[in-house]
Amino acid sequence: MKKSKTRLYIEKKLSSNMMIYIKKKQHHFLKNVLRIKIDDNILIFDSLTGEWLSKVVSINRDNIVLQVTNKTREIKSETDIWLIFSPIKLFRINITIQKATELGITRFIPCATQFTNQPNINIKNLRMNIIEATEQSERLLVPSIDEVATLDKIVKNFPKDRCLIFCNENHENLPMIYDALSKNINYYKKWAILIGPEGGFSKEEEENILSLPQTIPVSLGKRILRSDTATTVAIFSLQSLVENMK
Repeated sequence: MKKSKTRLYIEKKLSSNMMIYIKKKQHHFLKNVLRIKIDDNILIFDSLTGEWLSKVVSINRDNIVLQVTNKTREIKSETDIWLIFSPIKLFRINITIQKATELGITRFIPCATQFTNQPNINIKNLRMNIIEATEQSERLLVPSIDEVATLDKIVKNFPKDRCLIFCNENHENLPMIYDALSKNINYYKKWAILIGPEGGFSKEEEENILSLPQTIPVSLGKRILRSDTATTVAIFSLQSLVENMK
């Protein structure tokens, strides 16, 4: 059997022998970048049933037809981690989305704060970035992304059974993230990481965040990190602890 050349996310429920018509951007990628041929194998997944092997049965000007053959992987549960982040410049927000997807974030929540300098973001483009990172990292579940919400709204509606990891660069006497989480890792199954804008949070915003009893304020170290770096550090610290518990 030929090895699959790539993985593609399909936005419909997959089943054996199903015919899939690949169009637009995915069609261009398969035909002009990978230069696939008839009978080539392509791995596909749908975030619903798992990962499947498919075979190229037709290559046309406007579409490529795949036939689903057999399932290769079942979906397994993932650590439930949200990323609440303040929108930043386009280049760095794309890095943040990509790395966070690779590291296992399950939901992205853009958050408007007092010091947010990029209030308008293209959710559709970020969604495409998420899908590409999911394909590349061999995850089976595509993370979701919300529309931008205010910090007040997020705090007001924050679920009581989810721990909020508050990465606060404005405070000098907080415990390091790994130490703080080590003491609480057994108390929660659901998590959220809050990363602020490059200007940090206002005093009023800090008080609002800390009003939630499940908030754990943490430090990411003595250095001032860019938002995309801080996100990677925080997710990796949490995931390494969670994985050690399994």
